[in-house]
Amino acid sequence: MAADKTVAVIGAGRASEAVTELARAVGREIGRRSAILVCGGLTGVMEAAARGARETGGHTLGILPNYDRTSANPHIEFAIATGMGEARNVVVIATADAVIALEGAGGTLAEIGFALKLGRPVVAVRAWQNLSNIEHSNEPAEAVELALRLANNPPAGTKDG
Repeated sequence: MAADKTVAVIGAGRASEAVTELARAVGREIGRRSAILVCGGLTGVMEAAARGARETGGHTLGILPNYDRTSANPHIEFAIATGMGEARNVVVIATADAVIALEGAGGTLAEIGFALKLGRPVVAVRAWQNLSNIEHSNEPAEAVELALRLANNPPAGTKDG
């Protein structure tokens, strides 16, 4: 079912151990379901999620802000060097069928906004409780299952809108 689905994992580039462990668990669940994990390719939540996906045989795609593919974290299989800086966040979201958001700051919030604008379903895991236009989950497996289910049934009239 999920083999052709791409799930973006977004969150802090510098995250606590608790948040990185949560991201790693989310990544493992994405890998178990044969979906492709896409992220910003660097550190923190991005690295932990990519590590988890690779641990379960999943595939990872990193959309980098710079022109240096070697700057990707070691768990990124396919690195795309954009040279776009933070604007690469739009590419991360546009590449995804669904988005899983963990704790983060302004960049993560911008990605959530891009996802809503582009009609990508967003599932927040133990974060962003104040946002009502997105789904919420406390458990990684539940979040990935929900994201993939929503990716198969996007809201009418919002895809690429």
